Amino acid sequence: MLAIARALMSSPKLLLLDEPSLGLAPTMVATVFRVIQEIRRQGVTVLMVEQNAALALRMADRAYVMESGRIALSGRAADLLDNARGEARVPRRLAIAWGALPRRRALPRVRRSDRWG
Repeated sequence: MLAIARALMSSPKLLLLDEPSLGLAPTMVATVFRVIQEIRRQGVTVLMVEQNAALALRMADRAYVMESGRIALSGRAADLLDNARGEARVPRRLAIAWGALPRRRALPRVRRSDRWG
């Protein structure tokens, strides 16, 4: 939380977060994500890498699934979350540059990419 507060002191337009939930107790994770949501409501763009896929997808506008350092899927976070719910298990790793959503079926408004970009 202190690192986020320090980053906000300069009134940024873009806030980069690298796994803000890493090593935190579940109650603190919920608090941190509420703070991030409030930052977004104030008009700051947030670019976040996060392993808690389900939580990150619920608050994101767009998401990028990465496999082996390459973007495998991209699209609206809600579409990717719907796809994850239809699978046998919810993915555990995500990055906005996200981490391991299955790519078994095509999704509307979700673009598959085999290269960066």
